[in-house]
Amino acid sequence: MIRNELAASANSLWHATANASLEFLRLEERARADVAIIGGGFTGLSAALHLVERGVKVALVEAEHPGWGASGRNGGQVIPGLKDDPETIVKRWGPELGPRLVRFVGGAPDVVFDLVHRYAIDCDASRAGWIQPAHSASGLETAKRRAEEWRQWDADVDVLSAADVASLVGTDAYVGGLIDRRGGGIHPLNFALGMAAAARRAGVSIYGRSKATSIEKSSEGMIVRTPGGQIAAGHVLVCTNAYTDGLAGPLARSVVPVRSVQVATRPLSENVRASILPEGHVASDTRRLLMYFRLDRDGRLLMGGRGAYSENGTRKQQENLRRATKAMFPQIGDVEWDYFWGGFVAMTRDHLPHLHEIRPGVTAALGYNGRGVAMATAMGRVLADRALGVEDRDLDFPVTGVSPIPFYGFRKPLVSALAAWYRLRDGMGR
Repeated sequence: MIRNELAASANSLWHATANASLEFLRLEERARADVAIIGGGFTGLSAALHLVERGVKVALVEAEHPGWGASGRNGGQVIPGLKDDPETIVKRWGPELGPRLVRFVGGAPDVVFDLVHRYAIDCDASRAGWIQPAHSASGLETAKRRAEEWRQWDADVDVLSAADVASLVGTDAYVGGLIDRRGGGIHPLNFALGMAAAARRAGVSIYGRSKATSIEKSSEGMIVRTPGGQIAAGHVLVCTNAYTDGLAGPLARSVVPVRSVQVATRPLSENVRASILPEGHVASDTRRLLMYFRLDRDGRLLMGGRGAYSENGTRKQQENLRRATKAMFPQIGDVEWDYFWGGFVAMTRDHLPHLHEIRPGVTAALGYNGRGVAMATAMGRVLADRALGVEDRDLDFPVTGVSPIPFYGFRKPLVSALAAWYRLRDGMGR
């Protein structure tokens, strides 16, 4: 079931400033395609573009409209890499796949900006870089180690002192950090809408308000059914991430949807705007319950963090973000707050994305753990390769079986308890 969004998550800056969107009609026919895609977020739209570029006939169904879920609700930060750094990745995946995986995750932002460039997508794309400021001495040690490991892979990453961070970010709340110049920012909803428009121009059939209700095997291959029609295809790609339901067996129980929320100010005055992230970087810090922030093209200051499951809890978390923003950037004064919104992030037990074969002819990718702009877009390319018959051993990401999370029915209280523990640890770290 598609999760209902709370009223406290409905006033989105990205929706308010979105480009005009095309209309995507419901699927009300028996259609055929080489590949059927379920989900119109970054993963599904990227897969569609990478397939149609190679002459594949593609049909995509989306329960709402392209970019409706997390792809249109996130912070728009294009961040390279994973939670695990290169040394850990190579150690885990071995000397053959490990290095290829490091290059893949490090180069994930390239996939985003390449699509923006090739299809002239109007989404305020900027590649000024990503800053990870450290909130504590231990966080700074992590940032230093991360920078050193990535430099060994020729990444343009440097360590920042407290003075550097104060100058580049506009606050003295941090003790140092790192800058990764592979990263950047986009208007996430406009990126999704732009990919959808480009895919449709290239010949992809995109259907909105067409929730997939089943995937069945037949003499025609695989059949994706919706309330109004069906698509027969040789391969099905499931790209539903945190909005995954029971459509693909135990897939939904392999990730925990966690709400992420954001707030945004009214456009700041020119002099205040010049004092916060003056060179156009985006930032997310080293807290376990991290805070992420940036400016939009009109000079609004956006702050994001973990949300809650309830309406009251989400509003409380948004108020906490407003207070934290004013404490971090006192120069904003008594600014008005015009927007508040959120969506679900898909978290996994190992904090890594997953690429799964659900059954022959059905592949899924999900679980981006808060780094979905770059990773979801790059994973769409991997899904396209698999649908085209690239052998698993030659893919840039490992294919694994689905592993449901134990005691899944207790996920909400467990997530809340874990968040409280992380909050305590973050405070102790300072």
